[in-house]
Amino acid sequence: MFTGIIEDLGQITEITQERENVHFTVKSRLTSSLKIDQSVAHNGVCLTVVEKQSDTYRVTAIEETLQKTNLATLKVGDVVNLERAMVLGARLDGHIVQGHVDQTAKCTDIIDASGSWRYTFGYDPDLGNVTIEKGSITINGVSLTVVDSFEGGFSVAIIPYTYEHTGFKNFEIGTMVNLEFDVIGKYVKRITQGY
Repeated sequence: MFTGIIEDLGQITEITQERENVHFTVKSRLTSSLKIDQSVAHNGVCLTVVEKQSDTYRVTAIEETLQKTNLATLKVGDVVNLERAMVLGARLDGHIVQGHVDQTAKCTDIIDASGSWRYTFGYDPDLGNVTIEKGSITINGVSLTVVDSFEGGFSVAIIPYTYEHTGFKNFEIGTMVNLEFDVIGKYVKRITQGY
């Protein structure tokens, strides 16, 4: 379980494929505090630490994860948003984030709003996910509030701190991102629409 508050930007230093799995080696300031078997969100994807060196660690993504997220597009040198699992009893500064990506989206517009930025994203509405204005959304692991919501898309406002301390500063139109929709909203939708 995560909160969507990014702790560090990690850099991919090595990518190796083993059958259908892909191993990512990540360099991060968090490495010294990590343990084998610990969960870390990478661009919002919960992955398990399987190996650790002095300043790098390794995680593995299986085929299903690669198909449903933007991890398959990562290259050596790319930067990823990192968050360790939340600590029970700590403040929940973002919102409840599971680290289970629902689908990907593409950035369709970026507006410089003189002190902040407004990013718009489009996603496939046929998968049944929805946003609501002032509801929560997780983009590449970042907990955000939806500004505008419409079928198959939404926008968010990014303050300078978030811009500087997450991967948002590297986004451009066409950038593919991971989306995790609000878990409470998903349960409400399932209850009201049935199985």
